[in-house]
Amino acid sequence: MKNNILYFLISFLVLITACSSVKNATKEDGKIDFTFLQLNDVYEISPIQGGEFGGMARVETVHKNLLKENKNTLLFMAGDFLNPSLIGTLKVNGERVRGKQMVEVMNAMNFDLVAFGNHEFDLSQQNLQKRLNESNFPWISANVKLKTKETVIPFYKEQNGIKTPVNKTFIRELVDADGTKIKIGFISVCIPSNPKDYVEYGNMILKAKESYNSIKDSVAIVFGLTHVKLMHDKRIAKLLPNVPLIMGGHEHTNSNNFVGNVQISKADANAKTVYIHRISYDKKTKKTIVKSELKEINKTIETDENVGGIVDKWENILNAKIKDVIKNPEEIIYKTTIPLDGRDSNIRSKPTNLGQIITKAMSFAYNDKIDGAIVNGGSIRIDDQLVGNITPVDIFRVLPYGGDIVKVELKGSLLKRVLDYGKKAKGTGAYLHIHNIEFKNNTWWINNNHINSSLTYTIAFSDYLLKGFDIPFLSNKSNEVLSIYHPKKEELAHDIRKAVVAYLKKQ
Repeated sequence: MKNNILYFLISFLVLITACSSVKNATKEDGKIDFTFLQLNDVYEISPIQGGEFGGMARVETVHKNLLKENKNTLLFMAGDFLNPSLIGTLKVNGERVRGKQMVEVMNAMNFDLVAFGNHEFDLSQQNLQKRLNESNFPWISANVKLKTKETVIPFYKEQNGIKTPVNKTFIRELVDADGTKIKIGFISVCIPSNPKDYVEYGNMILKAKESYNSIKDSVAIVFGLTHVKLMHDKRIAKLLPNVPLIMGGHEHTNSNNFVGNVQISKADANAKTVYIHRISYDKKTKKTIVKSELKEINKTIETDENVGGIVDKWENILNAKIKDVIKNPEEIIYKTTIPLDGRDSNIRSKPTNLGQIITKAMSFAYNDKIDGAIVNGGSIRIDDQLVGNITPVDIFRVLPYGGDIVKVELKGSLLKRVLDYGKKAKGTGAYLHIHNIEFKNNTWWINNNHINSSLTYTIAFSDYLLKGFDIPFLSNKSNEVLSIYHPKKEELAHDIRKAVVAYLKKQ
């Protein structure tokens, strides 16, 4: 009997101790950990560089692993994902794809928040509205709005007859296992580098500050999700020193910078890398600690089965539909053992053999009866190296925008300013690839002669450059632009991609 009583007392004490331990373990400790997975500037859903890097199905594997590590893991896209891509130019059921493939993939990945990038506005208002309506994830922007005939309103999603506006800010509540609860906020702005009749761009810096002030007292922390140049991110960071992290896009090459205590992180384009930010917040001290890891997405990462199936579906559509766009798409037009370098990091910062081929093809399109040729690095979108057998499909991936090669007569003074601008734009899409032009002895030469400011030169340009987006003072309105010839539909110069294909077939 005594033994039974003793056993009962010991069991009771053990139970009380255990309950007390559980209670203590689940008591809110005022500290919470959460994780951000950041992508930016993703145009290809499939792996690139021969399957070595990227691939959204691989990113989803990383995403799911992070969710297992911490349920408070959020997935972000810092702009530029709907355009450009070769798949996006194809017609399916009578309509251009225009980013539909990316939205389908991103819906399957359960993105938590996306920002507008300037290339979202490559799409017509009608097509962008379709993509907004199809998306299951929230969008954010403080400085881009929809211009209608009558007024200016926020962009919106329309689903089941209900219109939901894109907000200037975004708030998310997080709760951890012990019950610690906080609200975190996000602000976003987009660079106004793609003017369209249906888009109103507000001032990036002012709108960032306004949106921050509108939520800073409602949340524990405010983060940035932006698509602007690094110099703009730095201005925002200086203005908002209490923002611990700005997840940015636009530059295509990974970087991690600090302005005071504000961290500005950008991953590589096309998901070659992603940023993983593991964040800790202490409610008592109000201190935020960010530990960031730049993770390479490569072939060692398994493909997520669900997302991989969607990617395969769209690749099959591409293979079936490409014949409607390119005659003999699998024809071998060129062979090379030396990789043709179209990687973003190089194509936006130095001359490459692929850039040389494109500019030579531009001259070829006019029977080499011009003084030189110029294309901006931002028109070259493959972010890859081409080696072995080259096909027309490869070239259309290189230059998904297509467009005219225009023949321009301009003054030497303007030509020198354009070349100087491109030289200083190293690291951006405005960096220029040139043919028959070189910089030596601190001056520009063309046809082995100094460029003379007072002379007139005939240059082949990609038509994009004459729109004034990359080089503000170069457009059809420039005083020193004397004439612009737009090729007829039947001419080779009417499509830069077909000009490159024809040039390579001649080599």
